[in-house]
Amino acid sequence: MIKKTVVITGGAGFIGSHLCERLIKEGYKVICMDNLMTGKMDNIRHLLGKTDFRFVEHNVTKYIDIAENVNYVLHFASLASPEDYLKFPIQTLKVGSLGTHNALGLAKNKKAKFMIASTSEVYGDPLIHPQPETYWGNVNPIGVRGCYDESKRFAEAITMAYHRVHKVDTHIIRIFNTYGPRMRILDGRVVPNFIYQALHNKPLTVYGLGTQTRSFCYIDDLIEGIYRVMLSKCNEPVNLGNPREFTILQLAKLLIKLTQTKSKIIYKPLPQDDPRQRKPDISKAIKLLKWKPVVNLDDGLQKTIEWFKA
Repeated sequence: MIKKTVVITGGAGFIGSHLCERLIKEGYKVICMDNLMTGKMDNIRHLLGKTDFRFVEHNVTKYIDIAENVNYVLHFASLASPEDYLKFPIQTLKVGSLGTHNALGLAKNKKAKFMIASTSEVYGDPLIHPQPETYWGNVNPIGVRGCYDESKRFAEAITMAYHRVHKVDTHIIRIFNTYGPRMRILDGRVVPNFIYQALHNKPLTVYGLGTQTRSFCYIDDLIEGIYRVMLSKCNEPVNLGNPREFTILQLAKLLIKLTQTKSKIIYKPLPQDDPRQRKPDISKAIKLLKWKPVVNLDDGLQKTIEWFKA
């Protein structure tokens, strides 16, 4: 039996590398594409010797040329952390626009299924809680976070245009806060930030009063959801995340407890356009995919802490 081939852009990143690993286990040939701007070879080094894995160093904002047949194109290339997209706003916009256009072009040429990794950030600072896929969002297009939010909103729009005009079989996943091994320790997101600070006995930095909420999904749960969407017939956006909601202050206190650190909590001003609430409505994923997260926050954080310690 001929194995199906999957191209994963951003495959050396946090989520992309876990996805590469899962699809090889499921019997696919994987072409991992990354320009290593934020991805790391360490994330995929254990896969390099495998016959069903190939790494291609390439910037997806340039034309993507793959000679062999391709069955799936999963577009995960992105500057997803605030630390990155605030520093590189133009590159962030380009990978969401030009990069998505090129990835869709590859899928169209190869008659492959296409998936875009979108984000809960398309909802902005939401006025509806929890956020269903039908909500159009509350986004400041010219704010400092607009480069990321609007790059993903454009990516969704062009994906649906290719679906409607060119009949490409497309999927859109909206990923809510995800954490786990292989996150970059200083990437600006709250879980690695807090773990780094706790393990080094530094104060945990909470912005505002810490009353803003997030929902944290462990990487294994997310990858299972992505895999089910990939095999599904659903062309409309699907939320993937954990609906259990925690304040940032609750998260800080939990990590202090789990790491047994001597760190205290300090408070700093809230960044511009920081969402006050973030919680996915996953009823669509439950109904269509029979999917919901199973890893609780304590267990997932403990695994993540152990990885960062190592």
